Amino acid sequence: MSLQPLFNWYGRLAEREQRVVTYGAIAAGVLALLAVLLPLHSKLSATQKRVATKQADLVWMQAVAPAVAAAGPMPATAAAGPQESLVVMVDRTARESGLAQSLTGSQPSGDGGLRVQLEKATFNSLVAWLARMAEQNGVQVESATVDAAGEPGIVNAAVVLRGR
Repeated sequence: MSLQPLFNWYGRLAEREQRVVTYGAIAAGVLALLAVLLPLHSKLSATQKRVATKQADLVWMQAVAPAVAAAGPMPATAAAGPQESLVVMVDRTARESGLAQSLTGSQPSGDGGLRVQLEKATFNSLVAWLARMAEQNGVQVESATVDAAGEPGIVNAAVVLRGR
């Protein structure tokens, strides 16, 4: 592709028109550059904030890991009756673990599963509750989504449990 026709056209313009075209080309170049750089800058800034949050979460988890490990498993309580449904078991054990106020809902999920929603629960209590459910009642965690909910150690969680 030859630029010669463009140079010929530019050369035939009056001096004033050449300045307008030159400044217009510079302005268009700057706008195009800004259109690319500004979104990249905002994405980079958001990513840096996300990384900083995750690093703070990691530091907190590393700090509380020894305490959680030292706490050991929750003490055994009376075993669930054979007729106790997963919904009743989840509700009972959540109350026993201090998660009753955080338990905001539950709904069936597939064959024998239960999706449990918790809001503003302490992470340590949530993990201890799930471990206790697995050890004492044979309940398996099929999937879990845990998100920070403000202050460190407080989370929102959606957990899918599968009964024995």
